[in-house]
Amino acid sequence: MNAKIAKIVAKKGVMPVSELTAYDYPTARLLDESGVDMILVGDSLGMVMLGYPDTTHVTLEHMLHHGAAVVRAAKNAVVVLDMPIHTYDTPEQALATAQALMAIGADAVKLEGGVDKEEHIRTIVQAGIPVQAHIGLLPQKVKEEGGFRMKGKTDEEAAAIMRDMEAVVRAGAFSVVIECTKHSVAAEITKACPIVTIGIGAGRGTCDGEVAVIHDLVGAFPWFVPGFARPKANVADAIREAVATWQQEIEKPQ
Repeated sequence: MNAKIAKIVAKKGVMPVSELTAYDYPTARLLDESGVDMILVGDSLGMVMLGYPDTTHVTLEHMLHHGAAVVRAAKNAVVVLDMPIHTYDTPEQALATAQALMAIGADAVKLEGGVDKEEHIRTIVQAGIPVQAHIGLLPQKVKEEGGFRMKGKTDEEAAAIMRDMEAVVRAGAFSVVIECTKHSVAAEITKACPIVTIGIGAGRGTCDGEVAVIHDLVGAFPWFVPGFARPKANVADAIREAVATWQQEIEKPQ
């Protein structure tokens, strides 16, 4: 385990872990300079950067292009790259994809799934590549499931998510994202989980850390804001105001 990953692992139960998405050089550099623990080049870029309706349109080429820009910017944060849909359907394909992402300088890769992806994660980890797992709501399955919905509402779902957590731990993941899961269930999983849990839409303080899409955090994508998002700025309006001021200046030069 390299030193950067070991630092994240050591925070379990000691200090909250921060993880934010970035998809370009300037954003990643600002996050890195702000001291964020991990920068995720998420396949959410399909929605907030490329204008697709969900993450299922993102390709490996997209991830390599955006990932390389983020890697060039980040000097301290752990850079995690998402593995796009259908690039890890088998353990062998998963390893090939992970190796391609690591080749551009990533520190770790992330993939969705638990019990069904245990062998895939194990194969990647055994090759010396750190893996961040992802359980609960899985955005890449949104079309199969007919939309986004909270997970863990029933005892059966909660038990299934717990089994997914146990599977990714057995496989050797160094951390696991728990998305849009009933808050009490996320807390129970975190208590039972020996690795760092990162929540998103899973309640404040229920996990060992949180991840957020940077556009949601700074109010840069006003056309859709998840119900669980907590914007800390209004970048969209700031851009509109700056452009309006500039337009007025060039239309009425002094």
